[in-house]
Amino acid sequence: MSLERKFKELISQYCQATPEALTDNIRFREDLDFSSLDFMSFLGELEDEFDVELQQEQVVQIRTVGEALSMLQDLQEVS
Repeated sequence: MSLERKFKELISQYCQATPEALTDNIRFREDLDFSSLDFMSFLGELEDEFDVELQQEQVVQIRTVGEALSMLQDLQEVS
């Protein structure tokens, strides 16, 4: 399974959207109705699932699915 597919399946566990419906410009809070708690839970699971460590300055920059995926891809290349 591709990294993008696995990533989008993880997001879909926190909302009503299917992985196929999750485009890059979809916003976590405004479009997917993620609460702060949902978002932090998602990020924790993201760290565990993909074996990455997110920094606070990275997390506060994330607004959309595409931004989160790009950050994850960058972290995967480094590790």
